Amino acid sequence: MPFSLVSAPRARSPLALVSAMLRRDLPLVLLGVLTLGACDAGNGDGTSGPPPIGAVTTGAEPVFASASTPSLAVDASGAVHLSATVKLDSTAHALRFATMRNGAWSEARDIARDRAFFVNWADFPSIIALDNGDLAAHWLEREGAGTYSYGVRIARSRDGGTVWDAPVTPHADGLLAEHGFVSLWADGDDRVGAVWLDGRKTAMPDSAREMTVRTTAFGRSDTRPLETLLDARTCDCCQTSSAATRRGRVIVYRDRSEDEIRDINIVRSEGGVWSAPARVHADEWHFEACPVNGPSVAAMGDTVVVAWFTGAQDTARVRVATSVDGGATFGAPVRVDDGDPVGRVTVVLDDDARPVVLWMENLSADSAAVRVRRLDASGGMSPAVTVATVAASRRSGFPRMVRAGDQLVFAWTDVEAGVRTATAPLVGGVR
Repeated sequence: MPFSLVSAPRARSPLALVSAMLRRDLPLVLLGVLTLGACDAGNGDGTSGPPPIGAVTTGAEPVFASASTPSLAVDASGAVHLSATVKLDSTAHALRFATMRNGAWSEARDIARDRAFFVNWADFPSIIALDNGDLAAHWLEREGAGTYSYGVRIARSRDGGTVWDAPVTPHADGLLAEHGFVSLWADGDDRVGAVWLDGRKTAMPDSAREMTVRTTAFGRSDTRPLETLLDARTCDCCQTSSAATRRGRVIVYRDRSEDEIRDINIVRSEGGVWSAPARVHADEWHFEACPVNGPSVAAMGDTVVVAWFTGAQDTARVRVATSVDGGATFGAPVRVDDGDPVGRVTVVLDDDARPVVLWMENLSADSAAVRVRRLDASGGMSPAVTVATVAASRRSGFPRMVRAGDQLVFAWTDVEAGVRTATAPLVGGVR
């Protein structure tokens, strides 16, 4: 699995880029050098446009000490669930969660522990709430001696997280290969939907070493879910994302063409049938390694918004594109970063279906800002608000954001303290 990060801060030469990568403890797998250019013409100056994001309030203490890989979900009551990987000692970990109601976090409880966890900065567990009140969570477990031989486990709790059922493995290949980068969703009242990157082809004799995208959905009594292949050749280690539209579910991920073009694809489910993959936008990013920087999607009615990182034309950007026909077609993308992005994006929508985008922006060789701003339909942007300052290395992982009513809730990894959280009012766009 070739991990890389393509946006070293202000690196203008191969020597400078390599130096920046070494300072950040990054693997030297880049086969090309990207430089950072000026913003696209569509980048707003923050002087007008949609309502700004309100002031950020940061929790005084981390919710989880000695922890990383946060994930957030909102249930039907508006409660926010936060999961994280907690380091117990030099070799042991636990997957834990806490719940925020009325602005306060509950005590942490275990989802799983004493298992052969695969712990990774970019391929991380998650938690969701189902429509019937059940909770579901996924994590990754080692399945062999290989560095990237690991599989997906999905467990359910029917009592709010006190007791968790035995986990289900959604992939039935039984091969010692990589299975991860999972997105979960509620599929009807009590079913769990999942999409993941699947590396079974890498473990098959005489097969191409390619990752695939697969999906499934299963109920409480299903122990052998049926899988569907969505794409037979995709990027190796970029996160997936999914959302529900009026017409059906959409899934987005980073593709990998035969010519090593690493643009963002979408597949759509209408009437229970998955569409063929289609590009959200033709960035034409030719890149010979995985950038480890997946897209994010949010939807409301027929509006679908996708946010993603690209390094096309040797320029690092965070882009957002909008569809008004359920993801069948997209308008031209808008650039939303401040000129030197790391990426690692999340997008949610306000009540007027305007995107609120979270990303990481380089500040120096050692630090980055977690920033958020809102867009409107004309491409106007609110001023960027800094949620937190984090280490620029991969140890910071991926910051997360959800919308809970009239609030935004954020979670990120502080490499010294653990998983921290903050909130901000979603001023305007809430009815």
